[in-house]
Amino acid sequence: MNSASFLRPLAFKRTGVTAPNRIALAAMTNQQSLPDGSVSDDEYNWLTRRAEGGFGIVTTCAAHVHPRGRGWPGALGIDSDALLPGLKRLADGIRAHNALALVQIFHGGARAPAELAGLPPLSASAGTLPGDSNGQPAVEATEDDIAEVIAAFAAAARRAEAGGWDGVELHGAHGYLLAQFLSPLSNRRRDRWGGVLDNRMRLLREALAAVKAAVSPRFLIGVRLSPRVFPGQDADVTREVFAVARTLIRDSIDFIHFSLWDFRTTLTEAEGGGNASGATPRLLNLAVESVGGECPLFVAGKIHTPADAAEVTAAGADVAALGRAAIPYPDWPRQAAAGPFNPAHPPYRADNLTAAAVGAPFLDYLRRWPGFVKG
Repeated sequence: MNSASFLRPLAFKRTGVTAPNRIALAAMTNQQSLPDGSVSDDEYNWLTRRAEGGFGIVTTCAAHVHPRGRGWPGALGIDSDALLPGLKRLADGIRAHNALALVQIFHGGARAPAELAGLPPLSASAGTLPGDSNGQPAVEATEDDIAEVIAAFAAAARRAEAGGWDGVELHGAHGYLLAQFLSPLSNRRRDRWGGVLDNRMRLLREALAAVKAAVSPRFLIGVRLSPRVFPGQDADVTREVFAVARTLIRDSIDFIHFSLWDFRTTLTEAEGGGNASGATPRLLNLAVESVGGECPLFVAGKIHTPADAAEVTAAGADVAALGRAAIPYPDWPRQAAAGPFNPAHPPYRADNLTAAAVGAPFLDYLRRWPGFVKG
């Protein structure tokens, strides 16, 4: 295992901004924010502790850009100027440890409960999402709704820069609003926002363009994508996301972040067919090919050990983004740099997680993950 590949600094081409290493904290839902969406001490401690532990890039949980896009209780907000003091405090705390500070900005769409916004969920098309038997039916977004969403993404990015953040990551993955427009399984429109892929990616591209127009040239702008979004999609739909990445690169994006769930997964396995023969490519390799070195590529998906991170970067990714492994190991990058490091797998003791700056609301959330917490 050669860890040198992910311990080197990373320069972003367009902006000239440099991260001290190629290990990122991926955005993770943690439900630690205050009821009004402002930054709590638990949220502050969670993120600044990872910056202190050596993560070169630290990303917040998904922060909603509009009250109607709030996805869960305890969500972080970036939809109001009133939230700027807490956001600035958090950015300052992360950057004090030499890490780049990114806000992940999103709209929950059909996954934004009506009881949080007081309005029915909004999506590309009316109804529930594919495979979602417990979701509330969404209403189809009107032209005015779509214009409001685009403006909200731009305003959120403007707030992030005003708050001292280094950049934003638009969340186009995991079945939230931008992904709901991208997928033909959830977008059944027949207007300029639906149908062929060029139309389905229009919302993402217009939100991206509005964000770019709202911030300075040195502000980082990336997008997170996931090849598998909804159950029932076929390989053609899975492959579409790589075409989306190529289009975003032509739009001069600063980075692409692929959430693969497991970096070892092949195209066949992603569609639930198994892959005993190894005949289809790994999603990781398809992601690398789609980006082609044109901008930094972040990859997330069960990267647990330094050997995993080295394998991902050796395959052509620029950044290994850690999620679950960063929860019990806030100083994962420092331990990886210091020498042999073999992080344990779950379950993890609750008191150890608390000592790793996991606040009580996040710990309660983690208890819902089978086999993750003991005690």
